[in-house]
Amino acid sequence: MTQIDDYDLKILTLLQNNGRLTNQELSYLVGLSASQCSRRRISLEQAKQILGYHARVSPETVGLGMIGLIEVRLINHTSGCVESFHRMVAEQDAIVDVYKTTGDADYLIKVAVASLAELSALISELVAGHRSVAHVKTSVVLERVKEHGIMMTAEHLHQVKV
Repeated sequence: MTQIDDYDLKILTLLQNNGRLTNQELSYLVGLSASQCSRRRISLEQAKQILGYHARVSPETVGLGMIGLIEVRLINHTSGCVESFHRMVAEQDAIVDVYKTTGDADYLIKVAVASLAELSALISELVAGHRSVAHVKTSVVLERVKEHGIMMTAEHLHQVKV
């Protein structure tokens, strides 16, 4: 792992909040020249400390306004069972995030779907269509309060500077 200093940390923090910052804008905010910021950004990208740049789009905008959280417990933890589960997860477009966890569940899955019927079909696929899944517990998200470190409530959204 590449050592990062205070300048790198400041660059990472600023880019995490706004990935569209130019090297010139970064240089002003960090206190380095634009060329130094450019070299540091490239170095951070090559070291895989910056994993990518993307637009965060509202799920409702793309017709996926229903968010579900699914706890999954596997039947066993053999390599074949785990690999099979990981392949299934990779093939499901509705599955947004997957975390291997401690506690009662082996995995916590975040899904984005258009409707309750789609969520039900996905759960059926997880349980009936996959032999390595022993148990699922599903919660439907009623409101996104804070996401990606940003408060999603109306009074906070107008304060977010992009």
